[in-house]
Amino acid sequence: MSKPAKEESTVVEAEEGTQKGILGAVERIGNKVPHPALMFCYLILLVIALSWGLHLAGVSVTEEIAVPVSQGAEYDYYEDSTQPTVSVPGTNPDEWEIVEQTIPIRSLISIEGIRFIFSSFVNNFAGFAVIGVTFVAMMGAGVAEESGLLGSLIRKLVGSAPKWALTFILVLTGVLSSAASDAGYLILIPLAAAAFASVGRHPLAGLATGFAGVATIFMVNVIPTPTDAMITEIANESIELAGGDPISIVANYWFMLASSFIIALVAALVTERIVEPRLGPWHPDPAMAAHAEEVAAISPEADRKGSRMALFGFLAVVAIVVAITAPPGAPLRDPETGNIIGQTPFMDSLLFIIMLAFLVSGICYGVGAKTMNGSADVIKAITKTFAGLGGMVLMLMMISQFIALFNWSNLPPVIAGSLADLLEQANIGAVPLLLGFILVIVLLDFIMPGSLPKWAIFAPIFVPLFMRLGVAPQTLLAAYRVADSPVNALTPLMVYLPFIVTVAQRYQKKSGIGTVVALMLPYSGIVLAAWTVLFIAWFLLGIPLGPGYPPSVP
Repeated sequence: MSKPAKEESTVVEAEEGTQKGILGAVERIGNKVPHPALMFCYLILLVIALSWGLHLAGVSVTEEIAVPVSQGAEYDYYEDSTQPTVSVPGTNPDEWEIVEQTIPIRSLISIEGIRFIFSSFVNNFAGFAVIGVTFVAMMGAGVAEESGLLGSLIRKLVGSAPKWALTFILVLTGVLSSAASDAGYLILIPLAAAAFASVGRHPLAGLATGFAGVATIFMVNVIPTPTDAMITEIANESIELAGGDPISIVANYWFMLASSFIIALVAALVTERIVEPRLGPWHPDPAMAAHAEEVAAISPEADRKGSRMALFGFLAVVAIVVAITAPPGAPLRDPETGNIIGQTPFMDSLLFIIMLAFLVSGICYGVGAKTMNGSADVIKAITKTFAGLGGMVLMLMMISQFIALFNWSNLPPVIAGSLADLLEQANIGAVPLLLGFILVIVLLDFIMPGSLPKWAIFAPIFVPLFMRLGVAPQTLLAAYRVADSPVNALTPLMVYLPFIVTVAQRYQKKSGIGTVVALMLPYSGIVLAAWTVLFIAWFLLGIPLGPGYPPSVP
């Protein structure tokens, strides 16, 4: 009778916390904070009070910005008419001028502020793109999971990959997922957790592994991504103002390629040597174990038939996508340039294509393996998936309001501009300045997780400054990649954090934000340190960051 008691005690311990020591304390404290939705309510109140106080204090920032040169009004005289038609003054996008702009803090406790709070609430939530992204992606993933396809894929992945390589493969897959925008958060992370669970390893270690690959190494890949195209274009606008030559999308390619593999290896070692050993043995929830047994109960013959049908469904989706993408003038090509990669309809469609591939493949697997019998089972799988996202929707509603109010108050550009001024006035060498720049971006990433907004603010300030110091724009861009990613897994403003918590609760019911933060702290710290060392060494050695792009101005 004592043995069952001992087992029960062990399970209770595992439920109370996943880690010991400092990280365990972080987890316990983090899990005691208010519900994330309530926490963002408090943050909204803080932003309102802060905007009011800083507005009364007259806080502002003055920065130089580039604006298109204005053109005067034009008068056109038509035949048999003495009255001209006046053309509205416009701008010439090819000519720019530098003007000083003062950005003040706007108070949310004002007529305009109160009007914005009340009138924008619905639009803030409706326009929050992550909501649509989440539901679209999970529709396909939910069907694939309920049909048994994901379980089958996991078994094949685990069976084919050497045990020592599984962690690295999952991290690297997370790195590669940035080519499909945010799909990695919604598909790979649950998959990584399930993959670890399938081989008896702690699923939270798998979750952390997938999250590390997707989030902490987000800004690099082995191929150029839409994000690369956008941040390069933003950089080129600032380079043009400073009288330099524009850079291409491959200006950081060698550094991106090396970082993808080296930092992925670092993250895999963090899982193997730090995170997983601290988690200890995993004691699965009985309900989850029963579900796993049900999935595993699919006979090998049924699995083969289902897999064959799923492959046919997947190839059908691929054939359709190729047919509407590959031919000249195809619908998913850019209508002006004909490009497929870049800011094109194809890249904008990637998430929908991935969802469609999972949906069709999942249905086909269910038909072949006889785990789904008709459309009713498909609808049931989708509604079950959506039902599990109910709590997350509430959190996303509050996050959307916080971000909207935070941006309206002008707090982000004022904070960024103030920190930029401090660095510019420091009057130090290139390497310390680069390190200072990385530190500023890391700190700002806690309150501004988005990659593009921060770069749009900083590029016009720092690109010309670093060019005067002899540091090439591609070097500053590489430094931005290093700084922007590692903190993604820690900031409470990460829009997918509620979803990550939901995934963790599948395996450990008492998991919360503290659990996820404690899991990801080692990754963020070690990845940031290792990546910074790699970047500085790359800069000092003078290794080209991309084909034809040295780290210093010639």
